[in-house]
Amino acid sequence: MTTVGMYLSRLLEAYGIEVIFGIPGVHTVELYRGMEQTSLRHYTPRHEQGAGFMADGYARATGRPAACFIITGPGMTNIATAMAQAYADSVPMLVISAVNALGDLGSGAGWLHELKDQRQLVQGVCEFSHTITNPSELNTVVARAFSVFSGARPRPVHIELPLDVITASADDLPPIAAMPLPARPAAGKSQIEQAARWLSEAKSPVILLGGGAQDVGALAQTLAETLDAPAVMTVNGRGLLAVGHPLAVPCNPGLQSVVEMIEASDLVLAVGTEFGPTEYDIFGTGGMAKFNGRSIRIDIDPQQLARTRFVDLPIVSDAGEALAALLSELKPRRHDGEERAAAARRHDNNGLPQSYGVLTDLLNKVRDALPGAVIVGDSTQPVYAGMIEFAAAAPRTWFCSATGYGTLGYGLPAAIGAKIGKADAPVVCVVGDGGFQFSLQELASARESGTPIIIVLWNNRGHGEIRSYMVSRGIAPVGVDLFTPDFQAMAAAFDCHALRANSPEDFAKALHAAAREDKPTIIEIDEYAYLAAAR
Repeated sequence: MTTVGMYLSRLLEAYGIEVIFGIPGVHTVELYRGMEQTSLRHYTPRHEQGAGFMADGYARATGRPAACFIITGPGMTNIATAMAQAYADSVPMLVISAVNALGDLGSGAGWLHELKDQRQLVQGVCEFSHTITNPSELNTVVARAFSVFSGARPRPVHIELPLDVITASADDLPPIAAMPLPARPAAGKSQIEQAARWLSEAKSPVILLGGGAQDVGALAQTLAETLDAPAVMTVNGRGLLAVGHPLAVPCNPGLQSVVEMIEASDLVLAVGTEFGPTEYDIFGTGGMAKFNGRSIRIDIDPQQLARTRFVDLPIVSDAGEALAALLSELKPRRHDGEERAAAARRHDNNGLPQSYGVLTDLLNKVRDALPGAVIVGDSTQPVYAGMIEFAAAAPRTWFCSATGYGTLGYGLPAAIGAKIGKADAPVVCVVGDGGFQFSLQELASARESGTPIIIVLWNNRGHGEIRSYMVSRGIAPVGVDLFTPDFQAMAAAFDCHALRANSPEDFAKALHAAAREDKPTIIEIDEYAYLAAAR
């Protein structure tokens, strides 16, 4: 007999899933029956939150979803944080969990891992959550999940299978095959023509590029060149224009110099950006840049077009479809785009820590020393600096958890997922000593899975950014000065390499040394020594 659990693995394989992140438990072992007969690769994190972050990093680096197999109850509450981070940043992830048997759901009888209502618990951190109550539903629900990933704003999807459904016969189910999936929406002809007219008439256009445009880099750069328009890239849009491109503005859209450029423009074209306040109002003043001319917004999510701010011409469309259609209607124009872009890049650092220049240079060293590197950031000071003005080499080579949902502990497991997805690329995790202690157990996962990631560990012996914030608000620091373990000894305990780099020169050498290793390597940087050496 082929069980539903066995059928599901083969169905995921048919839809192109290559990787499963999961921790087998008594409620999920039947999902693993027969997996060795498929091409699926399984990786075991040390915590379900790590499974979710690994799937997140895999998807961001590759553009493809991975799946997570999660036990009932504590497994789902553990992965919920990772799902919330992915939901906030529009990252696809398929979470498949067990749940108690059909007759036991919601009984309150105290069954193993029992939750009052598991599906309702995770509804708020996924696009949809569905309980399979009959094997005949499986194909339809899985097709719905992949329709979200392929044709809509990508976000996590949760499918749960009761224990008795997992072990039920799948012999009556149809032959295993992926269903035809919808294409992403394209803009209407009249909207494209109107947008093209406005863009042709504009004298000082500006383009705002977000994560929704990260797979259309060539089109975005061509559009900027055709319009002679500065292109501001949010954190998730960095790399859409090449490093050093004269129209590229890889700077936070909340910087005063960028705000001034946007407000002086006569047309703003926003593509795939949600106008999140953690970027567009990074200083928390409550004042995002005003649109004083015409405005056009392109987004795959029609509801997002009615959030944050309204524009004159909202267009529901896949970014690539819309930009290709616009380019077919436009002729090259010349204004003063390069001069305006250069002025926006020359911000005065008002309100920013003096160390940010040094910290951005640290990220530049990673990018330049390791061509093709994927840099994965946690919530830590070098990453905050990178949010301000780091120029990524290409899309999907720089992402972090420091915007939006803002999870600590993301960097290490997400970097493992990224390396699993892009085995031939150097992968560098940038994490602080506080955030590292949220998920350092995943060093074992990295070593076990043979993923030689490089961990740049920014050590200020505590939650340094929060310490500074408390002091700036006249609050005596409490709870931010942490006991810091011996990370060098810890690396040895996990059979990983470890180096110290307390100057920019040492760091450059350490990067090259770490890139030659076949095991995970920690490059530990003492913040105070490094900043002193960089002065």
